[in-house]
Amino acid sequence: MDFDLQWLLLALPVAFFLGWLASRLDVRQMKREEQPSPRAYFKGLNLLLNEQQDKAIDAFIEAVQHDPDTSDLHFALGNLFRRRGEYERAVRVHQHLLGRGDLPRAERERAQHALAQDFLKAGLFDRAEEAFRALEGTAFATDARLALLTLHERARDWHKAIEIARRIEAAGAGSFSTRISHHWCEITQEADAKGRTEEADDALAKAREAAPTAARPQVLAGQRLARAGRHAEALAAWGELLAAQPGSFSLVARDYAASAAASGAQAQAATALRELYARAPSTDLLLALVRLEADVQQREQALLAHVREHRSLTAALNLMQQRSGQGEALAATAAEPIERAIAEAARPLQRFRCAACGFESQAYFWQCPGCQSWDSYPPRRLEDL
Repeated sequence: MDFDLQWLLLALPVAFFLGWLASRLDVRQMKREEQPSPRAYFKGLNLLLNEQQDKAIDAFIEAVQHDPDTSDLHFALGNLFRRRGEYERAVRVHQHLLGRGDLPRAERERAQHALAQDFLKAGLFDRAEEAFRALEGTAFATDARLALLTLHERARDWHKAIEIARRIEAAGAGSFSTRISHHWCEITQEADAKGRTEEADDALAKAREAAPTAARPQVLAGQRLARAGRHAEALAAWGELLAAQPGSFSLVARDYAASAAASGAQAQAATALRELYARAPSTDLLLALVRLEADVQQREQALLAHVREHRSLTAALNLMQQRSGQGEALAATAAEPIERAIAEAARPLQRFRCAACGFESQAYFWQCPGCQSWDSYPPRRLEDL
């Protein structure tokens, strides 16, 4: 049977046309399948920007249903659930992502990190710790260690916190020496509370070693010595604090004065306190000085000078107590600065505060200048609420 080449020439254009038509139909079908997902995604994004989170969730769910293989949609939906406080749904979304065998390694690590955050926000700290530990050796390792550090601090597991802080520091994420020093101080106080003095001594030494210039170990060292009745040594410890961290010395100024009185070192302590007060006046330094001052008139003069200069209610109260303790009325020279101090302190309490946004003002507004809400101001000043 002879083959007619004419039929071949006719069949080739027909086959080409049918192939072209099939490809066009397939492309159009793919475009139709792809269109709903981006449309729903952008709709959800627009709703989210307009703070319509409920509708945004519905839009993202629709987008995920149309394109279940797109991980970005799942991340957007899971993060939105977490922001809404719907942690169980967020966990399910991120666990679904982790269960996919086709997920790239970077996306899997991202899903593991998101899952750990879900557990943390939900208060499931044991599961959060496990999830964060699974991120060791990934791009999220430093973030995971920082989260673990916070978890251990919240659980007051100070030894684990120290271990994690050292690992973060070794990874080049900055210095954590002061934070580690705080951890050792916490261990010191817990050991003291249980009567384990040697353990407390060792922990305090490590706190000072971790951060030699930190204020807290020096404060704690003096307080422990003072409680043990070793007041001269306590003064020496606080003297180191005064030299290294004078800004923090007011935290122990009254304890310093008490130890000075107990050890007979009032004159030296008063001199040190006056020098510091002249550079950086504070109420605690003032009250420590008053405690060391034997002369009643000198105490009153110091309190009165502070009230005039700084309008401190605490100093004013102490001045009134000095007078009432002697059964005497306030002199006119003392009454006037006390009145000014009280007026200054009462001024913030004489304002109205918007219940919607917290905007405060001296005048009452029917419409809040801050948030534009109507009738949002309670008709009572702050001191009456």
